[in-house]
Amino acid sequence: MNADQRIRGIGMTSARTRDRLVKRLREQGIIDEKVLAQVRNVPRHLFMDEAMASRAYEDTALPIGHGQTISQPYVVALMTQALLEDGKPEKVLEIGSGCGYQTAILAPLVGKLYAIERLAPLQVRARQTLASLNLLGIRMRVGDGWQGWPSQAPFDGILVAAAPEQIPEALLDQLAEGGRLIIPVGGRASQELIKITRKGSNFEKRSLGLVRFVPLVGGSEG
Repeated sequence: MNADQRIRGIGMTSARTRDRLVKRLREQGIIDEKVLAQVRNVPRHLFMDEAMASRAYEDTALPIGHGQTISQPYVVALMTQALLEDGKPEKVLEIGSGCGYQTAILAPLVGKLYAIERLAPLQVRARQTLASLNLLGIRMRVGDGWQGWPSQAPFDGILVAAAPEQIPEALLDQLAEGGRLIIPVGGRASQELIKITRKGSNFEKRSLGLVRFVPLVGGSEG
């Protein structure tokens, strides 16, 4: 199988299988056609081990090693839609980029994308996969997501793909005026996906529903 065939997929990774996933997401309330197009076009099977590829277009989280998961497509779409609903953010920070799937969905829909991952082996693999898809304009580094990326702040959007029990103050501080933070909050038993919009010194909160993410862990590992 050549590179182009691998990206397009066959069998359980084919366009028909992806279309079924998009139909399911639309039925669950994802209405942003740009987001749905990204879910259809991004080859999720490339972001996981070949042994798991036949399950790539199921609407479920799947293991990617190192105790981490690739997020459920519905949740990826929901978070992306919430980030975009107030207009295109020009500068976005993604925390917990993992295998790079959410990064690939998001990158063409925003201006500049900055991505932090705590685990170096995951980021190395993500860089390689994103490069194979010609997604090259993304600033990536290994680091502590709790601290955000102060030298590049402020951000019009921050998307967090791991759950702290309390919202890190550093992330609120790094939001631009009108910026929005999409973040799951809670312990292992119960987490709520929240959208926070900065209005001056105030932060407006809106619940987007219950979710389940791995915990947001401080520090980084080479």
